[in-house]
Amino acid sequence: MAHSSHSPARRAGRRHPLAAAALLVVGLVATGGAYALATTTATAETTATSEAQVDEGGKLFAANCASCHGLNGEGTAAGPTVIGAGSLAVEFQVGTGRMPMAASGPQAEQKPVQFTQDQIDAMGAWVASLAPGPGIPADRYLAGDGDAANGAELFRINCAMCHNVAGAGGALTEGKWAPGLLGVEPVHIYGAMVTGPQNMPVFSDLNLTPEEKNDIITYLLYVEENPSAGGWDLGSLGPVSEGLFIWIFGLGALVGVTIWLTAKSN
Repeated sequence: MAHSSHSPARRAGRRHPLAAAALLVVGLVATGGAYALATTTATAETTATSEAQVDEGGKLFAANCASCHGLNGEGTAAGPTVIGAGSLAVEFQVGTGRMPMAASGPQAEQKPVQFTQDQIDAMGAWVASLAPGPGIPADRYLAGDGDAANGAELFRINCAMCHNVAGAGGALTEGKWAPGLLGVEPVHIYGAMVTGPQNMPVFSDLNLTPEEKNDIITYLLYVEENPSAGGWDLGSLGPVSEGLFIWIFGLGALVGVTIWLTAKSN
């Protein structure tokens, strides 16, 4: 009898075999619902922010760029289309002050930047909304922590004929020039390689991988941070400037000494 009196109590205290599964399902549903709600809210906020940025960029473009590039970026006789140019082209052209151009000429000159970074990003977002194009690269490709030796070799093969082996720049034909690359932001060096501004050829990822582009940036940063091992570099313009220096100052000094000795003997 004692045994039967305790059995109902034990049975009443037992959990149903499906209770644990039911609790697990409830927990998963609650967690999933909360995550979905948070994700939907965050996505909605991001979408709203993106739309506002694109809208702001369109207004800035219409006010500052449309006279040459067209209201819809389709281009005019005064400027090329920006459809498909991507946000990276905007970052390079506007972020270096080349655009808007101060005056027509053989090449857009670098000048003080006229817009804030937020405004540049907004215009880039608007141009990117027109059609797919090159975007801002990941930070790891702009870090300048790659292989400087490999970057130097790649630079000599692909860039030095215009920009000089030391990145000092040089003259081109028809009043154009290859600008100096020392002191240039990594994102703008990368952007020039990808978008090919002015006379610059386009180096796609098939020509130079993102890692190789970072190697070139690493090399240029190395050249910038390390002075010439040979002493006074004379603008890093090579044998032309060195030869002129010798002819003008070296021979001039010899002529001066000769005249002084002759006058003294007389």
